[in-house]
Amino acid sequence: MAKYLVIVESPAKVKTIKKFLGANYQVAASNGHVRDLPKSQLGIDVEHGYEPKYITIRGKGDILAGLRREVKKADKIYLATDPDREGEAISWHLWHALNLEGKKVYRITFNEITRNAVKESLRHPREIDMNLVDAQQARRILDRMVGYRISPLLWAKVKRGLSAGRVQSVALRIICDREEEIDAFIPEEYWSLEAVLKVQGEKKPIRAKYHGDLSGKTQIRTQEEMDALTASLEGASYRVTEVKKGERIKKAPLPFTTSTLQQEASKVLNFSTQKTMRLAQQLYEGVDIKGEGTVGLISYLRTDSTRVSEEARSMAEAYIRKNHGEEYTAGEVRENRKEQHIQDAHEAIRPTDIEREPLRLKEQLPRDLFRLYQLIWKRFTASRMADAKYETTSVRIEAGSHIFTLAASQLLFDGFMKVYTQEEDGEEENALAKGIGEDSVLTLEALEPRQHFTQPPAHYTEASLVRALEELGIGRPSTYSPTITTILGRRYITKEKKNLYVTELGSVVNQMMKEAFPTIVDVNFTANMEALLDGVELGSVKWKTIVANFYPDLEDAVNKAQKDLSQVTIEDELSDEVCDVCGRRMVFKYGPHGKFLACPGFPECRNTKPYFEKIGVSCPKCGRDIVGRKTRKGRMYYGCIGNPECDFMVWSRPSGDKCPKCGSLMLEKGNRLVCMDGQCGYVQNREEK
Repeated sequence: MAKYLVIVESPAKVKTIKKFLGANYQVAASNGHVRDLPKSQLGIDVEHGYEPKYITIRGKGDILAGLRREVKKADKIYLATDPDREGEAISWHLWHALNLEGKKVYRITFNEITRNAVKESLRHPREIDMNLVDAQQARRILDRMVGYRISPLLWAKVKRGLSAGRVQSVALRIICDREEEIDAFIPEEYWSLEAVLKVQGEKKPIRAKYHGDLSGKTQIRTQEEMDALTASLEGASYRVTEVKKGERIKKAPLPFTTSTLQQEASKVLNFSTQKTMRLAQQLYEGVDIKGEGTVGLISYLRTDSTRVSEEARSMAEAYIRKNHGEEYTAGEVRENRKEQHIQDAHEAIRPTDIEREPLRLKEQLPRDLFRLYQLIWKRFTASRMADAKYETTSVRIEAGSHIFTLAASQLLFDGFMKVYTQEEDGEEENALAKGIGEDSVLTLEALEPRQHFTQPPAHYTEASLVRALEELGIGRPSTYSPTITTILGRRYITKEKKNLYVTELGSVVNQMMKEAFPTIVDVNFTANMEALLDGVELGSVKWKTIVANFYPDLEDAVNKAQKDLSQVTIEDELSDEVCDVCGRRMVFKYGPHGKFLACPGFPECRNTKPYFEKIGVSCPKCGRDIVGRKTRKGRMYYGCIGNPECDFMVWSRPSGDKCPKCGSLMLEKGNRLVCMDGQCGYVQNREEK
């Protein structure tokens, strides 16, 4: 009987795909990349045509040996790595590493791991697309050149362990530029005025905003201007001069791309980009579902596209018609009108089966996996539903020569909002007297002036940085998360309550890069480079041409920087801890596992200590400090600093308040404070503190 071998990247996919195929198919995993450039050297022959030198990745020898044994038994080999540039490159590396020349080798791709998608891909095999491979090679080699030529310079001029990158250095510059804008910002004063008006026959007053005078809109800049305005309004009568009714459509959202998923998961679920991609990968590769086995729950997670296949669209329309009614189905096909990126070959991120409702899976999925799946499912379902409709009312009120306005809206038809709402959707409806008309009698109850100051630009969050990178054309869906993770890991930036702040180290590195390598950290240059890489994928640009044009300028800039850049010393931050061995004040250091304390007397004194963040609350058992800790899997908990002598620990952050009912510690859970004693059960809102 014929024997077919299907090679995928991830072991998690093996189990999912194996059950779709017959006994004559063997499914094996490469565990990601099998070949790469060597870590110990540049790995690119710059003297002879920029030929890369690939070697087997350490630890992959046994995996390749196992795959070679399977190859010998197989009549046909199907390379089924991910459907993107990187996946295409992995298939090409497997072709070389497994010596597949002369064998029947086919490349297959599927956008979702379902029975139909996998079997359909086997019916339409193709050859490895070398344009895709070359685009990935060019990206990898350019990144290697920047990293391996500039990083040693940063080690020499600043400190060891730093790195530069073609995309990460631009991302750092974007954050630094925003920080400079904030620092340079000078607030400007302005005022607003509201008239609180009683409408005859109505219980609740209305609030109208000052617009200007009969000549047009007026800005109020100072208190003197406001005092003059309120004085001129004394004794004025208020009358409705115009009431306009209208209808406004709120369009259904587009389904998720990689970028918009990362942004929304950050805003709604408070997930980092790294966590979002890790969980999405699990949903794509397959999750055990009772009665179905291992099932891929979403389509491929790295995409720039909002397109949806005809089959998925039809299934969604049938589901919406059955569960919500004909009026809730979308009347037209919705896609993003903006210029499409190269990865538009993929569909939007969507559930593989819309009938697989989130609530049905809630008990079978870990909490965070369920929350992300629910977000994807709701967004996709909403994208196939009808738009929401509002009735709008705008009112113009005159007081002498001055004009006040009032606008309100009322939901007429919820449409897509029946299944999915965003933060701004809850702010649509404003209070408005129902019977207000041009004959309404108004009585002034109060004038309420308010002073305001213009605000500086907001600090970047992970979500807004991803949006900025996408809008500027820097990087691609697969690069956003690792880019942010790298600059956080290098301590160039820190994250506090979602906001990203530049550290002293990040500021120094950015200044050096701007001074010595202005082209590399230039936003337009990096965006143009992405366009050239897209050209390689389309076959219109040769990848070695890009590299050959890039490297000589980089080499010249590195040589010049080695001579011209000054040495910079960044002092380590002092802690309050004293070294047990030599008595010096310990300093903060950063390692692969995060922050720790070290003696500044190294190498004479090599004492180190773990660092735990004190939260300012005493242990109820022994009175020592409670600190934040992490489990081996990275989950946060709070325990006594005296562990293991004292075993106090809780999963939620202690607030420092005592329960008024039993005296136990209160724990923070969302917007509530909950008594840690489960038998007590006392709960209060945090605002009530």
